[in-house]
Amino acid sequence: MIQISNLIYCDERFEKMEIRNRILPNPYRDFPFLILKGFFSAELCATLVAFIKTNQDAQQAKVKQKSIDGIIQSKVETHYRKTNIYTLDNFYKTYYKERFLTFKTEIETFFSAVLTRSTDIQVLEYQEGDFYVRHADDSSALVDETGEIVGFRCVAPKRKFTTVLFATSHCDVAQENDVVFEGGELLFNSLFDHEGKMITLTPQAGDMIIFPSNPYFSHQVATVTKGYRLTLVQWHDAIV
Repeated sequence: MIQISNLIYCDERFEKMEIRNRILPNPYRDFPFLILKGFFSAELCATLVAFIKTNQDAQQAKVKQKSIDGIIQSKVETHYRKTNIYTLDNFYKTYYKERFLTFKTEIETFFSAVLTRSTDIQVLEYQEGDFYVRHADDSSALVDETGEIVGFRCVAPKRKFTTVLFATSHCDVAQENDVVFEGGELLFNSLFDHEGKMITLTPQAGDMIIFPSNPYFSHQVATVTKGYRLTLVQWHDAIV
């Protein structure tokens, strides 16, 4: 393994692979990702969850892939990703943007980058049994006949950074009517602590997590075993 921050190590194979957006934060920080506590208040998260639960415009989330002729396509692949996607309404969208601006300088300082354009905000709903397998937000993995990852093909080069805002909290034991979730952890498959344990995040409602979108930060959403997982996800281009 290769050390990329004070407390985090990565898969050493990445050093030999061609990775287009090879963005890594300052190696002298404890962690290579940033967690903002209280981006949304607990009360606002609760009203957002109630609003989404009454919303009828859900669509199944799609997976972006590059075809053999180089065309980027998106399609539903439920063996790869099972979650519903919603469009954020104008009230929450405006408030989110205002809050993001208050944290923008802190994010840019942490990553030594200047954020430029951002995608629309996606509201992602994971119910019991939903999941998202290992993936990098800007690339598709290239695998050999044994399933081993041998490289990556960048399919979304303008995704330099990923932000994930949690509207519900992870917990060890979810009660029937709680707006929390069991399972559904955010796993960084190629990042490890000094003991070799995979980095696993279990955020609380209102927490925002920011990390580079490249393959070093390949991640998955573990299967939700009980409860309701709701996140707001966005991708950002940047000058690094």
